[in-house]
Amino acid sequence: MQQLSHFIHGEHVNGTSGRFSPVYNASTGKQISELPLATAEEVRTSIESSLKAFPEWAMTSPSNRARVMFRFKELLEKNMDELSETVSIEHGKVKTDAAGSITRGLEVVEFACGIPQLLKGEYSGNVAGGIDLYSIRQPLGVVAGITPFNFPAMVPMWMFPVAIACGNCFILKPSEKDPSLALRLGELMMEAGAPPGILNVVNGDKLAVDTLIEDVDVKAISFVGSTPIANYVYERSAHFGKRVQAMGGAKNHLIVMPDADMEQVTDALIGAGYGSAGERCMAVSVAVPVGQGTADELVARLKPRVEALKIGPSLDPDSEMGPLVSAEHLAKVRGYVDLGIGEGADLVVDGRDFKAQ
Repeated sequence: MQQLSHFIHGEHVNGTSGRFSPVYNASTGKQISELPLATAEEVRTSIESSLKAFPEWAMTSPSNRARVMFRFKELLEKNMDELSETVSIEHGKVKTDAAGSITRGLEVVEFACGIPQLLKGEYSGNVAGGIDLYSIRQPLGVVAGITPFNFPAMVPMWMFPVAIACGNCFILKPSEKDPSLALRLGELMMEAGAPPGILNVVNGDKLAVDTLIEDVDVKAISFVGSTPIANYVYERSAHFGKRVQAMGGAKNHLIVMPDADMEQVTDALIGAGYGSAGERCMAVSVAVPVGQGTADELVARLKPRVEALKIGPSLDPDSEMGPLVSAEHLAKVRGYVDLGIGEGADLVVDGRDFKAQ
């Protein structure tokens, strides 16, 4: 069984806790590796690595930091096929979806390439008698990101490229369900020319999260995940005096007016609900047709589209939807269908007993 690692100070570091979390091939349901869950001491080691790297990196000119980002961007593009396959295997979204999500993260890297311009401060002369006003932008130090399973490339790359380009050092705690992509990003950042300690990847569970939150040397936390955990991360981080952004439980609703373009509505609902296996914030969890006629037409259009979906292994080029990330998640979604029936909903297409051919 392959044993994964942490990525600390530019090197893969084996876990020492003796605690592991299984990582599966989502399409087969078979375990493909085991992930070490960090001790508090291992998390602290990653923090000390970043603390050591920070002073020199903060003094590196923005133009030189931008050059690292340009090389990182090139490496992401060069390795897109490999990265997409890694996401697809562990998460279950089809490879084209995986590539699209990486591209969305790549757009943030492109933004970070412009950091010399973005870091410019402001100056106003004589704002009051004999007083000039100026502002400057300075890095905080060591910052951390805690990211979810559903976008193992895109969400981390929402965070660390800009933080690193601004002169900070970043510790990434990815989801235990699909961690391999985060480890690969650490390797590529080193290959791009970032010094050791600029991007560390620590795998873990609540213990790792609490250690990052409580450590005085971690100056800021960014989180994406469920609402209860977002609330926990925000409250605890604020308690310890950190800057924190905690984004949780995003849900988008769709209101379908009687004069809507129903073909466009149907396309939007199919893409939202079944792209990325429906495991995303923008999955349109609630669609509200205005009027019975609108509802009837929408159901009539959706039914054949859902029945025609090509569901299969995530790496099969003919698959339009891959598997959910885990057996537990499948049971959770099946439970939602059961709940809807129990509350009186009409089941139009039943996929609970679907078997891949």
